[in-house]
Amino acid sequence: MSITRRLLGKVALGLAGATMLMQVPAFAADKPAPFDKPGVKIALVRYLSTGDFFQAYLSGVEAQSKALGIDLRVLDSRQDAALQSDMVDQAIALGVQGIIIQHGLTESMKDAAQRAVDAGIKVVAFDVNVENPKIPQIEQSDRDLARLALEQAVKDNGESWNAGYVYVAGIAPLDRRNETWVDVKKKYAGIKEVAMFGTLDNPIANSVANQARSVLTAHPDIKVMFAPYDEFAKGVKIAVDEAGLNKGIKIYSADISTSDIAAMREPDSAWAATAATNPAVVGQVSVRALAQLLAGEDPGHNVVVPPTLITQKDLIDKDIKNMEEATFNDFLMRKGAMYLPLFGKLYPDKAG
Repeated sequence: MSITRRLLGKVALGLAGATMLMQVPAFAADKPAPFDKPGVKIALVRYLSTGDFFQAYLSGVEAQSKALGIDLRVLDSRQDAALQSDMVDQAIALGVQGIIIQHGLTESMKDAAQRAVDAGIKVVAFDVNVENPKIPQIEQSDRDLARLALEQAVKDNGESWNAGYVYVAGIAPLDRRNETWVDVKKKYAGIKEVAMFGTLDNPIANSVANQARSVLTAHPDIKVMFAPYDEFAKGVKIAVDEAGLNKGIKIYSADISTSDIAAMREPDSAWAATAATNPAVVGQVSVRALAQLLAGEDPGHNVVVPPTLITQKDLIDKDIKNMEEATFNDFLMRKGAMYLPLFGKLYPDKAG
């Protein structure tokens, strides 16, 4: 079963309600095994951790784990593919019952994920394709993230412009977003990709900024930068601002954080729009999907959290300054982007 936007709309509630539920964990009698007793242990095995998005994602994982009484172990490979694979084995040795694999490379994580399954451990994967039918895939609907941002770019700039594109192949969410970019270029013959660049070297924003400086010098005809990851967009904005091109170039991205909001709200900011979910909600969803597996339930193979478009104008008109404000969450809920699956036995819908 695939959890789609339509189905999520029927079995979900917004972040405010979800947060309220997490503050009042269910009584032990209400929890299915193994959550009716203390001692459930899970691991979060991370590939990417740099940037506000991943900090917010981690906060969601931690909050939902705490609400369920889960002992959470966080293993961070810092973009070392071989180390991330080894960390799955470390998690197995720790005796965890469940593992969340967060990002990574298919070639390094496919076998590692299978080793965990073979050891009897429940596994979910966020934004990494481990090519395993037994492992649910959590994602933000990456194709929609790219589509929403690019539709706004066409709306703002017309159907003919020269673009710089920030991309690193081999990362599942970026590969899915790239598919949409390829489709848009086919649809609009006037959109020309004159430069492609990108890196995940830490610190990512500064490393991308170094590349973007050279790209802007070599291609002064660029009018749009498509940077479908907010750390990429931050780096591009640094270079655009330094070159004094903030009034001549528009940046379109994916993902959102409080620092992103501040950057988009700056006077004459080049950062025109982003498409995003709330990463903390995605972290919550990852834990809830894993918890459902541990409780013997089926979250479906594809658990998709739908995104929404957030423009610079939205942030200014609604006076949104950070992600913690009720105004921001209300905005996302009205756009339908705050859906959070309710896994029946774990959290009955007390709001209904």
